[in-house]
Amino acid sequence: MRGRCELKRQPVLETSVEYEEYFRNIELQIRALYEIAHEARSKGLDPLPQPEPKLSEDLAERVEFLVGPKGVADRIRELSSTMDREALAFKVSEEIIYSGYGRSGLEKNAEQALRTALAIITEGVTVAPVQGISKVSVKTNLDGSKYLAVYFAGPIRPAGGTEQALIVVIADFIRKKLMLDRWKPSEEEVFRLIEEVRTYERYVRPFQYQVPDNVLEKIIRNLPVEITGVETDPVEVTSYRDLPRIETNRVRGGALIVLNDGLAGRARKLMKIIESLGIDDWKWVGDVWNSNENGGNTETMETMYLEEILAGRPVFGFPSKFGGFRVRYGRARNTGFAALGVHPATMVVVDNFLAVGTQIKTERPGKAGIVASVDSIEPPIVRLRDGSVIRVETVEEALNVKDRIDKILFLGDILVSFYEFLENKANLLVPGFTEEVWSQMFLSSLKEKYGLSYVKFSEASKIPVDRLKAFIEEPLHIKPTPLEVLTISRLLGIPIHPRFTYAWGELTLYELKHLRKALSEAEIERINGFIKRIRLKANKDVKVILEKLLVPHRVSGEWIILEEDGQVLYECLKPDAPLNDLNNDDVFNIIFTISGFEVKPKFVSFIGARMGRPEKANRRLMKTSVHSLFPIGLEGGFRRNIAEAAEKNLVEVELVHRKCSACGFETYKSTCPSCGSRTVIQYGCPICGRPLSLDAVCPSCKTPSSPYKITRIDLRSELYEALRRVDSPKLKIIKGVIKLMNATRTPEPLEKGILRAKYDLTVFKDGTIRFDMTNAPLTHFKPSEINTPIHKLRELGYHRDFEGKPLESLDQICELKIHDVILPKTCGKYLVKVANFIDELLERFYGLRPFYNVKNENDLIGHLVVGLAPHTSVGVVGRIIGFTDANVCFAHPYWHACKRRDCDGDEDSIMLALDCLINFSVEYLPAQVGGLMDAPLMITYRINPFEVDSAVHNLDVSDRYPMEFYSLCFKEADAREAKNLIEIVEKRLGLKNQFEGFKYTHPSTTIAGGNLNTSYKKLKTMSQKMLSQLNLADKISAVDAAKIAEKILTTHLLKDITGNLRAFTSQTFRCKSCNTKYRRVPLSGRCRKCGGALILTVFKGGVEKYLKMAEDIVEKYRLGDYYYQRLMLIKDEICTLMVSGKTGVQASLSRFIRDQT
Repeated sequence: MRGRCELKRQPVLETSVEYEEYFRNIELQIRALYEIAHEARSKGLDPLPQPEPKLSEDLAERVEFLVGPKGVADRIRELSSTMDREALAFKVSEEIIYSGYGRSGLEKNAEQALRTALAIITEGVTVAPVQGISKVSVKTNLDGSKYLAVYFAGPIRPAGGTEQALIVVIADFIRKKLMLDRWKPSEEEVFRLIEEVRTYERYVRPFQYQVPDNVLEKIIRNLPVEITGVETDPVEVTSYRDLPRIETNRVRGGALIVLNDGLAGRARKLMKIIESLGIDDWKWVGDVWNSNENGGNTETMETMYLEEILAGRPVFGFPSKFGGFRVRYGRARNTGFAALGVHPATMVVVDNFLAVGTQIKTERPGKAGIVASVDSIEPPIVRLRDGSVIRVETVEEALNVKDRIDKILFLGDILVSFYEFLENKANLLVPGFTEEVWSQMFLSSLKEKYGLSYVKFSEASKIPVDRLKAFIEEPLHIKPTPLEVLTISRLLGIPIHPRFTYAWGELTLYELKHLRKALSEAEIERINGFIKRIRLKANKDVKVILEKLLVPHRVSGEWIILEEDGQVLYECLKPDAPLNDLNNDDVFNIIFTISGFEVKPKFVSFIGARMGRPEKANRRLMKTSVHSLFPIGLEGGFRRNIAEAAEKNLVEVELVHRKCSACGFETYKSTCPSCGSRTVIQYGCPICGRPLSLDAVCPSCKTPSSPYKITRIDLRSELYEALRRVDSPKLKIIKGVIKLMNATRTPEPLEKGILRAKYDLTVFKDGTIRFDMTNAPLTHFKPSEINTPIHKLRELGYHRDFEGKPLESLDQICELKIHDVILPKTCGKYLVKVANFIDELLERFYGLRPFYNVKNENDLIGHLVVGLAPHTSVGVVGRIIGFTDANVCFAHPYWHACKRRDCDGDEDSIMLALDCLINFSVEYLPAQVGGLMDAPLMITYRINPFEVDSAVHNLDVSDRYPMEFYSLCFKEADAREAKNLIEIVEKRLGLKNQFEGFKYTHPSTTIAGGNLNTSYKKLKTMSQKMLSQLNLADKISAVDAAKIAEKILTTHLLKDITGNLRAFTSQTFRCKSCNTKYRRVPLSGRCRKCGGALILTVFKGGVEKYLKMAEDIVEKYRLGDYYYQRLMLIKDEICTLMVSGKTGVQASLSRFIRDQT
C-alpha cells in the first residue's frame, strides 16, 4: 500500500536544517493521511477506489496534468532555471508550435500552445487554461487573409487581469509563428464589442474597471488577434446583431472580461511586462489611456473606488482629501501583500464599520486591501461634542469617547508597504514627517555633531543616555517630552519631533498671524520657566485654526485650554517676536525665521477609501444548506428532506446506471449490494433504454448515449439500511438535493449525509466540508495571540523567537513557518465537528479506526488542513498552530500566494486534510463549464517560493526604509527605482533565507486589536445600515456627506424603488404548498398541480420600503428639485397602481374598473 502513495521528491530547495526538518514532517503527515484515505477508498464505497486529489510535485507537473502536452513537464523544469515565468510561457508555446509536443493540426497546435502558456503564467493553479479558453480558430478577414481568433469563456476570470491581457499577447506571438495575418475588424465588430461591454455592465454584473468607450475602441482597433468567445449569459445585444463572424447575439462574458479588466484595466502592468520582454508591436498599450478625449487615466483610476458606493458601506475619505487616511510607509507583521494597517482606535471611532479583515476599496496605490490592526502609527484625532479636540491613542479611550464624537478631524495613518507600490507599478507618494524618519535624522546629526557619543550629548541636553538610545532604537514606542523635543531640535538642528508637529501646511498667513495674536493675549501658566498650560479665549476663529492644525485642546466654558502641546506650539510661533516682511513666504519658512525651529510637513499625502466586503469566517454553503449529495426530486418538500421523502417509499430520480461485473446486478452504487463486487457504468439511450457504448448515438432515437437513467428507488429501505450501517438513530432532517448536476449523476453514499446531519455539517458540490475565511497575511506571531501553550509550540518546531532567543514567554515574537495557519475560533469549533464526523465515518462506514479523537479546538493543533481558493483547482497543505479571535485566516504570504491569492479581501476555504482526501470526488462535480473550479484536483504539500504567485516576490522584508527611499518619495519616483534600496523577497529567492529571517518596520501589540466584527454585519436592516452610513459621513471631515447621499439615492434607492415597481407589475405567482410558480393566475385561481392557494411574489411593502428614506435624504441634504420631483412622480405611480383614493387599501380589479368609469 505504501508504494501506491509514494511521493516524488522535489528538486532540493535551499533551506536551513530546521526548515528541512519542518518540510519533512509536513510530508510525513500528508503521506500518513494519504495511506488512511487509500485504505478507506479501497473498500469500494466511493466513486473511485483511491484518493482523487493528486499530490503535486511542482509547477511543471501541474501544467502537464491540467492541459499537457505529455512530456512538457521535463522541458518546463529545464527552462525554469534560466527564464522567468513570462519568458518561459513564450518559449514553451513556441516549442509546442514547432517541435511536435502538441496535437496535429494548425488550430489544435495553436490551442495547445495557448493553453499551456496560460497554465504556466497562472502557476498551474487555476482552471482558466482548461475551461477559460473554449477553442482557438483560424478565420478569414474580409480581404481573404487568415487570422487567429481566441474563444474565451467565463472561467477565464480566475486567471487574473494581468494574465488575461498577457495571454492575448502570447496569442499574437503564436499567430506570427504560424505566419497568419492580423485580425482586421469591421466597424460593426468594433462597436459590437463596445455594446457588449455596456450591456454586460447593465444586465449581468459590473466589471472591476470602468473603461470609457474611446479606450475600448482604441484597444479593439489595435488588436492583432480576435478576442471572441462563447455566449455566457442569456442577455442579447440590441444594435449590432447577426454579424457574420460572430456566432451569437448574446454577450460573450469571457471575451469581455479579457478586453475590459485585462487589456484595458491592467494596461499599465501589461506595458511593464511588454517592455521587459522587448516586444515592440504592443507598445501602443502604453498610450490607450492617454488620448485627448478622456484627458488621461489618472483621475479615472483614482476616483474609481467611489463609482460604486454600496448602500450601508461607508466612505472613509474622498480622493486625497485632508483628514482622511494619511499615507505612512512601512510593513507590520500583519500587513503587506495588500493588507493595510490602521490604528485600532480608528476602527472604533468610525462606528465600528472597520474591523480586522474588513475590505476597503482604495484610491491608490492598489484597488483594495483588508484592514489590519497596527497601534504604532498615528491615531485618529476627533472633536467631541463639548468642542474638545483629542488624540484617541487607545481602544479603551476610543470606546470611552465614541458616543461623544462630533467630528472626525483626522482618521489616522494607513500603513502601506513598499510592496503595494511596486506590485501595482505605481509612483511613490510624498510622505508626511514620521518618527522613523526623525530617528534617522537624529542619529545622523548626533554622529555629525557629537561623534555618535550619547554620553556627550546627554551632558549637553540633560537627557539620560538610555532615553536617547530609545529615541533611535524604539522611535515608535519611546517618544520625547515637549521639553526634550525642543532641546534636541535646538542642539542638533533637526526638525521638531512628529508628535508635536502640526498641520502647518493647512494654514494661511492670515490664520498664522491670527493665532500668534491670540497666543500673545493668552493666559500662560508656567512651572520652572516652562509652559504647563495655555488658556485662550474661546474665539470661533481661533477654534477653527486649532482644529485645522489638529492641535489637541480642551474647551472649558469660555476657555480653550492647551496643555501638553502648548509649550511646542508657543515656541514655534513666538507670539512676542516681530513678524515683518514675510507676506510672500510660506508658513514653514516663517516658523523657522521667527523661532529658529524647523518644522516638516506632517500631513501631505492622503488616501481615499470606502468599505468593501465585510470580514468573513463562516461555513461554506451551496445555495442552501445540504447534508448529502443524494437526489430526491421534489419529494422532500421545500427543505429537500430525505427523511420526509423516505415516507413516500418510491422516489424517481436521475441516477447513474451501473452493473455488477460479477453477478450482473443493476444498481447506482459503486459496489454491488448483492455480491460486493465492483460495478461498472452502463451507457444507454435515455429515451428507449437501448444499451450503447460511450459516445455512441441511438440508431432509433438519434440521441447520444447517457450513463444515467430515471431510476425508481425504495428510499425508505435505502435510508433504513444506511441508518443501520452507521448505527444512527432516525433523524428528523437530512437535507439532500433535488437533482444531481454531475455528468454521470453519481450520488454520494447516504451514510455520509446521515453523519453530516448528525453533526449539523454542510457538504459542498465536491463532497467536502468547507469553512470560508478572509485571507490575512502574517509573518510573526506571539503565542499569547493564538492561545497555544509554549510546550505545544516547541513540539511543532518553534524553539526560538525571531531574535534567536529560546522560546520561554507567551509574549515573545516568533516567525511563522510557511505552511502554518492560525484559524478563527469559530472555524476551530466547526472543524472539531468535522473531525468527529470523519472519525465516525472511518469507524462506522469504512470499518477503520478513528483518527482525530478530538474534544475541542486545541486538540486540532498540529493537524493538517487544505486551503483552496475559489476558481482554482490546487489546494495547499496547512498546519494548524493556533486560533484567533479575529474573523480571518492568518497565514504566511507564501501560503496565500501558493493559492494564487493576495490579501485584498479575498475569501478562501479550509478543509480538514483527511476529509478532502477521502470525500472529494471529481465524479460529483457539475458537468457545465466552470464545474472544475473550486475543486482540489491537486494538493501542494511543499511550497516553492519560485512557483507561487510572483506578486509575493515584491514583498518587503526589511526592518526599516532608508533615507534614500524617502528622498525618492519626495520626487514621486517610479517605485521600481527604489527596488534596490529595500530588501524584498525576490532578492532572497534561491537562498537559505528565502523562507525565514523576514523583518518588519512597525510593531503591533496584537494582531487582533481594535474591532473584530464590523457593525455592517450587526445592523439588521438595510435602512439601519444606510442611516449609520450617512451619520458616519456627516462625522468624517474628509467626506462630503451630501455627495454620498446623492450617490446612494441614484445608485441604490431610486433603482430599487423603480425596479421593484417594475417587478410588481410583471411578477409571478407562487403556490403556498408546492412552490410552483405561474406567470399568470390560472382561471381556477388555485394551483393546477396541487390545488393550493396562490400568493404574490412581490408585495406593496417591498416596493415602497425605501421611499420614505429617499424622501428624508432629499430633504436633509437639500439635493434639489430634480430628485424631489422624481420621487413625487414615483410616489404618484405607486399610488395610482396600488391604491384607490386616499384609503391606503390596494384596489381589487372590479373596484378599479368601477372607479375608472
